[in-house]
Parts: sequence; C-alpha cells; structure tokens
Amino acid sequence: MRVIGFNFTKISIEKNKEPSEVVGKLSINTKIDIAEINEIKSHILKTKDELIGVTFAYKVAYEPEVAKILLEGKILFSADSKAIKEILKQWKKKNMPEDFRLLLFNIVLKKSTLKALHLEEELNLPLHMPMPSFRKEEKEK
Repeated sequence: MRVIGFNFTKISIEKNKEPSEVVGKLSINTKIDIAEINEIKSHILKTKDELIGVTFAYKVAYEPEVAKILLEGKILFSADSKAIKEILKQWKKKNMPEDFRLLLFNIVLKKSTLKALHLEEELNLPLHMPMPSFRKEEKEK
C-alpha cells in the first residue's frame, strides 16, 4: 500500500484564555477520527492499483476550555484490488484491517502533530507532546 497524496482541508485553532489563567490542572487531549473511507475512480491518475480516499480529523483539546485545534484532511492510497476490497468491506462495519489502521494512524499522527506543534508555538500554547530536551546530569553522592 502506498500513499499517493496527503492534504489538509481545514486548519482551525482557537485560544479562549491563557493557560496561566487555569485554576487547577491543565489537561491536553488528542484524538483522531476517521470520518470516511471510500473508493476513488480517477481518470487523471493512471495506475494498475486501485485507489481509496480517507477523510480524517485530528483534534487537540486544552481543558478546561483553554484552546482547541482541529485539523481535517484527506489521504489518497493505492493498493491492489484485494487489499482495497478488504478495507472497504471492513469499513462498512466501521472496522479496518490492523495493518492498514496502523499505517493510517501513523501517517495522520506524524503530519498532524507537526502542524499542531507549529500552531501551538504561534499562539504561545503549551506543546501537546513533550519535546526532547537536555538536562543537567545528576552526580552520585
């Protein structure tokens, strides 16, 4: 299975208040929703494989009501007919083959996390995932 295309169709970020104004603990939750998986018939892309399109949403919520990030997009995959049929068959039951699900979620996670980190930096929000950092080495006593 190959990724033929990836694009965001909606990028939304809303900051309602400063994180420093939160009384208590700030919680940051991330969620990926798959809205639709469908077969794509294309006269432009000539390939021996078949195509499927996936519509997704990546959400980051800063609670209590500090900020929201919403990234929506589409991914275009090509694969052999057998794999496409199995994905579409399972999707009718709102399931996905495990290998496809892992591939899909990793692609969405990678692309969307990078975009979300950039947006968080622009609005001076805490990053929704820890960044690598250097620390002073503790000396044994």
